Amino acid sequence: MEFSDSLILGILQGITEFLPVSSSGHLVLGEYYLGLNVETLKSFDVVVHLGTLLAILVYFKKDVWEILKALGRLFCRKFEKKDPYLKLILFIVIGTVPAVIFAILGEKWIDNTFRNVKAVGIWMFIVGIIYLIGEFAYKRRKNHKMNYRKAFVIGMVQALALIPGVSRSGSTITAGLFQGIERSSAARFSFLLGIPAIVGAGLFTAVNLPENGIEISIIPLFTGFFTSFIFGLLSVAFLMRFLKRNSLIVFSIYLIALGISVFV
Repeated sequence: MEFSDSLILGILQGITEFLPVSSSGHLVLGEYYLGLNVETLKSFDVVVHLGTLLAILVYFKKDVWEILKALGRLFCRKFEKKDPYLKLILFIVIGTVPAVIFAILGEKWIDNTFRNVKAVGIWMFIVGIIYLIGEFAYKRRKNHKMNYRKAFVIGMVQALALIPGVSRSGSTITAGLFQGIERSSAARFSFLLGIPAIVGAGLFTAVNLPENGIEISIIPLFTGFFTSFIFGLLSVAFLMRFLKRNSLIVFSIYLIALGISVFV
């Protein structure tokens, strides 16, 4: 991997991890068009995901700190049942369980079946259509609050984001829209729910690195980490502002067009 490749893929990961356009799908397409072997980039994928994880922790540092304090109160048995951050922790746990089960049972099958350009194009097209339907449903059911059932449904949808071409942030935000949750609130929960998901995905890939037997030099790894962090931070800040006044329709059009372009 050249420096320019790691720079491009790091920027691509940083931007697309949080925008509802599928970072994994874009990485597959980017690696393909750069002429890189996907199977040699497992360690690079881990590093760029760590960069975007750091971006979430920095942007939502207040929420993360309050969650950590709530966990401390929980372990010390000094919590209150009405603590909003304790409830948020429960929502995140409930939403994380389906993805964990899905990853354990089907990650290798998904990787072998869907990690190719044509499959990514098909799923991007499908997801783009679902965004449109989700926006229509939201207009009829908006202003509903989060609850345990909704958190579980969002978690089930997040599990599907293991498929390249299915955006984790986009799918979970849209699942919130289908249930009437306000866009920016759905996005906030989506990103906080993404913390254990990104950590889990990175650890799972890292554990399998020895059997892959592929090494990448330190400069591309550092470049990928740094650029994915910087552009990830910019990306999440942009989307949180964007969703306060705008819908997902522009991303829907983009995904539909990109999905079609794969076959043209």
